[in-house]
Amino acid sequence: MPTYVHLVRHAQGYHNLCQENHALPDPDLTDLGKRQCEELYQSFPYHDKITHLVASPLRRTIYTCLLSFNPDIAPDKPRVITLPDIQEVSPFPCDTGSEPAKLLDEFPDDKVVDLGLVKEGWNDKGPGSEYAPEPRKLFERARRAREWFRDLGRDHAAEGEVNIVAVTHGGFLHFLTEDFEGVDYGRGTGWGNTEWRSYEVVEENGEVRLRETGESARRRRGSKEGLTETEQMELRAAFAGAVEREFGMGEAIEEEE
Repeated sequence: MPTYVHLVRHAQGYHNLCQENHALPDPDLTDLGKRQCEELYQSFPYHDKITHLVASPLRRTIYTCLLSFNPDIAPDKPRVITLPDIQEVSPFPCDTGSEPAKLLDEFPDDKVVDLGLVKEGWNDKGPGSEYAPEPRKLFERARRAREWFRDLGRDHAAEGEVNIVAVTHGGFLHFLTEDFEGVDYGRGTGWGNTEWRSYEVVEENGEVRLRETGESARRRRGSKEGLTETEQMELRAAFAGAVEREFGMGEAIEEEE
């Protein structure tokens, strides 16, 4: 049976209001962000198909996931699994998560939010960390996340079609999807708040990929053709170079043959 991943960028957080707010540690959603979640809850067409809820362990992604897909904390809804590999790119305070103990205080019920994968050091983005904003490490953890989605689908394939909702971040979504179309370097992403797109998990030449569904692509671009592989590779290199220039923790990704 196929595995689908519906990727969602989080709702508006206070750090989205101005550059000065990038200094806010692990910020909350704004009132507008909470209304965006309400709108997503009303408009998302696949609630009855959701088998798993996944979120980056930052507070705004957890709350976006809860408010958009389980606002009443219904016991028959999946719990939110927090996955450190899909946290945001930058080391700014707004993109650095809280300590595990603090998250556990805020989300104590593991039947609602599962923090089992959030270990000490998950929020370390220093040069020696696997979460440092270095292009090679970003591409590597994006690969790990895609494989994690594949494995989750395999583990539940006998139960039927798997539909995973994963709430993550604008910058990291480009690494995760390997789609760099529409990147706005000023905002660090081409995704809007609570924008969602649907993908099928596929394997191509031994690599796990996320292939956007036809319905999802048509919904966001109509009949317009997507970028060619060459155009994607050029944007991939440019975005990786921009990350390297911004944070300067490693070498820019080299073009692959």
